[in-house]
Amino acid sequence: MKLRFLPLPNMSVSLAVFALVMLAGAASAQGGPKIYISADMEGLAGAVSAEQLGPAGFEYNAYRRIMTEEVLAAIEGARAAGAGQIVVSDSHGNGQNIIPDMLPDDVELVRSWPRPLMMMEGIDDSFDGVILIGYHAGTTSSTGVRAHTMSSTNLTDIRLNGDSVNEAHINAAIAGHFGVPIIMITGDDVVAAETVAVLGDIETAVVKTAISYHAARGITPKAAQDMIREKARRAVERIGEFRPYRLQGDITLEMQFKNWRPGELLAYLPVFERVDAHAVRYVARDMLEASRVIEFVLSYRVDITP
Repeated sequence: MKLRFLPLPNMSVSLAVFALVMLAGAASAQGGPKIYISADMEGLAGAVSAEQLGPAGFEYNAYRRIMTEEVLAAIEGARAAGAGQIVVSDSHGNGQNIIPDMLPDDVELVRSWPRPLMMMEGIDDSFDGVILIGYHAGTTSSTGVRAHTMSSTNLTDIRLNGDSVNEAHINAAIAGHFGVPIIMITGDDVVAAETVAVLGDIETAVVKTAISYHAARGITPKAAQDMIREKARRAVERIGEFRPYRLQGDITLEMQFKNWRPGELLAYLPVFERVDAHAVRYVARDMLEASRVIEFVLSYRVDITP
């Protein structure tokens, strides 16, 4: 059969209509669920020691790329399910690990420190869900890979209202202040179990099984990225099923240090109560104030250089 192409009556009008359709599609994509992604490194596929986690490690540059690729997989999966605007927080170490020019041009990136909302800086009530990439178990865990809470150097415990928490719990409470739920987490099997126990049936991408603090059995980065992409798609498709993790009223924050000195000095301030030789207590008005206190305590330095 011979095809006949009819001339368009007004090519400029047709082009204008086409442009409007394309713009409407783009606007529709941006109008989908707004997603916040907080990314750490300890829970990445294959990450087990300092060799992957800081600039001095021989595998660090490779793992900057792997971290970025796991974030990209989450973005791709979320957008396959209709997600619109996405903000990414580089939340590990110096906050300058994700490779910026590997991200899509319409994604915003939060970098470096200090930040009042720590690993959740930039979250507000305009977001619909949070994805946590590369997370790890809390500091009281005896089995999780690189298990710690906020500082592996300085802290042995953080408690909110008497409960020991990991970083996912802290960040869920910050997001919950704004009414935003955690919808997905990636990392080892220990952090997945810890987080589901508190937040409920969120999507989990378990990329490795913990053997010890510095050992794990896991899948390859490529296989992990495929899993993360699929889990992120499912998380955004289920976004209406998740509920924010809210801590109501005053929040009792307790921080336990490895050394006695921080607790002694903080107790000089009337807002802190010394619980024991290594721990202090602070009563915050809400989770945002608690976040600022944690950030202050862990970041404050006095430069005594003349």
